[in-house]
Amino acid sequence: MKAHKASLINSLVLIIFGIWGYIDSEGAAITALIPVALGVVIFLLNKGLKNENKTISHVVVLLTILVLFGLAMPLMRRVGEGDIMGITRVALMMITSILAIYTFVKSFIANRSK
Repeated sequence: MKAHKASLINSLVLIIFGIWGYIDSEGAAITALIPVALGVVIFLLNKGLKNENKTISHVVVLLTILVLFGLAMPLMRRVGEGDIMGITRVALMMITSILAIYTFVKSFIANRSK
């Protein structure tokens, strides 16, 4: 899978599941929308990824890593509450972020070896 496709999938998952989680959580803080906002930014930068812009690629990887680490606390909170649907949503966002990071690292290594 190409990095821009993995990043597009990741951004859409962050947006859709992030909004779903915000709506589903009663009294959720506005900070719960941070993954959604970063997903929108990653989505908007996807054209630059498709054009293989190195600067945009590095920015998107940084944002994806921030999202991944930022989702650790919500995951722990959902586990503590025993919220299976919440755990599934957050875990899926983390899995797509890990997949996107993996494809970026793979493409960076391939480009370096050329």
